[in-house]
Amino acid sequence: MPGLAISRLGRVDYLATVAAMQQFSAERGPDSTDQLWLCEHAPVFTQGLAGKAEHVLAAGEIPVVQTNRGGQVTYHGPGQVMAYPLIDLQRAGYYVKEYVYRLEEAVIRTLAHWNVTGHRVASAPGIYVRLEDPFSHAALTGPAPDGDPFRGLGKISALGIKVHRHCTYHGLALNVAMDLEPYARINPCGYVGLKTVDLHTIGVQAAPEDVAEVLGQKLGALLSA
Repeated sequence: MPGLAISRLGRVDYLATVAAMQQFSAERGPDSTDQLWLCEHAPVFTQGLAGKAEHVLAAGEIPVVQTNRGGQVTYHGPGQVMAYPLIDLQRAGYYVKEYVYRLEEAVIRTLAHWNVTGHRVASAPGIYVRLEDPFSHAALTGPAPDGDPFRGLGKISALGIKVHRHCTYHGLALNVAMDLEPYARINPCGYVGLKTVDLHTIGVQAAPEDVAEVLGQKLGALLSA
């Protein structure tokens, strides 16, 4: 089976990158090598297929782009690592649910490289950390007494994917050292008041390029397994 080619693209335009992913997916054949693109974007809000206009509270000077990935509104900007896997799932031998699990697992393992414990929250794709103690290895015990599944948590990684003819594009974002203010202008992923954090906020001094390197290694191992 063809392998996985990993490309570091640097800071690239969001719309141009989406167009390139769509073109690759449309033109790929049964023997095309799967790709993993790692990059950053200039500030942009992206609205997924389930997105609602009211979740963009005050975009200001930051453009809002409609896109065909799953999910709702999120923010991309410098200091955030974007990972775009272009995988033929039929050839790889696993389904979409397993694919999402592997994406999340790659983020969890990347965070563990810096001794941060990442957590999944049921029915809320992405990875979260404990705000009071992101280095605690204790498992989550469920929603708070008021039913809030995000009580005490901050979102550090968002997922939004598209699968067309068994092939994936779009992907995930991992917050490293970025300006988090734009998240206050939206309801991240459609959740009112959801706290968003990055590695810098929780006390980890890591360069985005170093995090991209580790994330690329983890994704490469999990997606080609």
